Amino acid sequence: MKEDRDVDDFNNLPDTPIDGAGSIASKFLQLGVTNFLSACRYVYELPYGYNSDRDDLLILFKEGKGSCTTKHAVIATLAQELALPVVKNIGIYAMTEDIVSGTQDILNSFNLPYVPMLHCFLVYDKYRVDLTEGNHNGKNRPINDFLHTEKVIPNISAKDEYMLYRDALKNRILLRGELKGIDIKRALQAREEGLHLLRSKV
Repeated sequence: MKEDRDVDDFNNLPDTPIDGAGSIASKFLQLGVTNFLSACRYVYELPYGYNSDRDDLLILFKEGKGSCTTKHAVIATLAQELALPVVKNIGIYAMTEDIVSGTQDILNSFNLPYVPMLHCFLVYDKYRVDLTEGNHNGKNRPINDFLHTEKVIPNISAKDEYMLYRDALKNRILLRGELKGIDIKRALQAREEGLHLLRSKV
């Protein structure tokens, strides 16, 4: 089912003091960041960028930048350490020229109406929060519409995330009427081109 809704401001997330001995809580305290909302603001204000090792939970601090993957992994882990009901979700959206300039060439090449691409965000109560919204992230506008979403662990590995994406692509996305006749190989090849395009924009 397609989900359409606006991205919510991170100030809607709960504010609570950072305590405990978790690795992310400790890192923020070392930086002088003492509450959850301040941690969200810290991560939000870091430059958008692809990290050298997205499976390293501390890479965002080491490199002073992060993508939707690493930014949300850090904050979702902090929420877990603080027992806050803020969880990381992945979503598959329909990437078009409207969202990322240059996508039309990929659509023409693979004869697709859109490229199914993966994005992640935080969910808290009725709110959906994207800590990369407003960053120089290669996208022309927020991702408000998703073809599929699901909850994941905060620091899901690149391999596991890919397998979830591939499974959703095969069993949900490619069953949609507008993608009838599209095989998974073509969709995955288009995704690779989409990733190259996004990286070139950052």
